[in-house]
Amino acid sequence: MKKSASVLGALVAAHLAASASAADGTVKKIDESANKITLDHGPIKSLDMDEPMSMVFKAADPAMLKGVKPGDKVTFEAERVNGQITVTKIRKK
Repeated sequence: MKKSASVLGALVAAHLAASASAADGTVKKIDESANKITLDHGPIKSLDMDEPMSMVFKAADPAMLKGVKPGDKVTFEAERVNGQITVTKIRKK
């Protein structure tokens, strides 16, 4: 019983950590040549962004820009990578 409780605890902790870095947004612009995406988004607690805003992010993988287009509603994760705020995951809602 202890083992399954610790596994459950680890899963809950991982989910909460992922939730803290996830944000909802709307794609405003995609610049594939610069590997960047502009998103209107809500707060991103993990990056200390408490207010909704529009900003340009670097894409961790250029292929992720091909799966979305301006106007799409998305859920995404972003983190600081080499000093740049970078979208590490994105999916359409």
